Amino acid sequence: MYAAALLLGLGVFLWAYKSTKPPPPKICGKPNGPPVSSPRIKLSDGRHLAYKEHGVPRQSAKYKVILVHGFDSSKDLYIPLSQEFMEKLGLCIVTYDRAGYGESDPNPKRTIKSETLDLEEFADKLQLGSKFYLIVVSLGNYVSWGSLKYIPHRLAGAALVVPVVNYWWPSFPPSLSTEAYKQLLKRDQWKLWIAHHTPGLVYWWMTQKWFPSSTIMERNPIIFSKKDFETIKTLSQVPNPNEHKIRQQGDYESIHRDLKIGFGTWEFDPMELKNPFPENEGSVHLWQGYEDKLVPYQLQRFIAEKLPWINYHEVKDGGHLIIHDNSLCEAIFKSLLLGEEPASLK
Repeated sequence: MYAAALLLGLGVFLWAYKSTKPPPPKICGKPNGPPVSSPRIKLSDGRHLAYKEHGVPRQSAKYKVILVHGFDSSKDLYIPLSQEFMEKLGLCIVTYDRAGYGESDPNPKRTIKSETLDLEEFADKLQLGSKFYLIVVSLGNYVSWGSLKYIPHRLAGAALVVPVVNYWWPSFPPSLSTEAYKQLLKRDQWKLWIAHHTPGLVYWWMTQKWFPSSTIMERNPIIFSKKDFETIKTLSQVPNPNEHKIRQQGDYESIHRDLKIGFGTWEFDPMELKNPFPENEGSVHLWQGYEDKLVPYQLQRFIAEKLPWINYHEVKDGGHLIIHDNSLCEAIFKSLLLGEEPASLK
């Protein structure tokens, strides 16, 4: 009887241990890994970052912008700017797969700072100059906050588009962050709680089948606004032959690490950052949709109040997908590069 109980207990322990351990990544260009089909730069630690260029050649561009993708996305994200618009501005946009996404090598030591230093070295490898513009989308915005913290001297300007917030940032009043947190569905509350308090269980939570784990991974309609649905209809008509590559190296090295970093314990409080442009030699913008079902506008307003040097733009009927709206995307670039005030934020 004792031996049977011992064997049962050992079996449960081994099952539990295995369920928390992700499989090794399938690294691009390695045996049994996906092939490499995009241009890549090699970082000083030997890892590679895959990238894509849009607009005019970077060697002759007046404005060089690095656009960083968000959660469960890649360098192939849809940018609704015409070639004519980019040529008129003299604009080169460079997108890249963040570590573990698409065709960029995973980084088992990935942090906010490592992602920021990846960005800086990437800019240097492509010879984008001593300063460059930065636009970051959604959960990828821990790279923008990291850049404002660690490499502000490299920025000519920055735009944070629907930046996902961390409910545990110290400067948030507990009543405000708790109220916003409780507006999330229970499955998402648990997801973020686990990512923050017990990150070692993120892989288990995101792969277990007992409970719903994440509305965004389910593509649950509840997370989209009316405007988002219109954008999704437009996106459905735009071919994206590389969509299958986003998580081809494994969910853990891409989306799971994003959750652990974005909602974990940060190395700094973004709301204690200093103005990177005290002489108005550049600008920082934060774009938020009032109807965004993923990021509460109340928290963004608080951030903008705490950091008055941020130019806050709230789109009245905007959801989480405003970067994919043609007129809004143009407004984001014009405000950052030309200092133009948006004519209207419907």
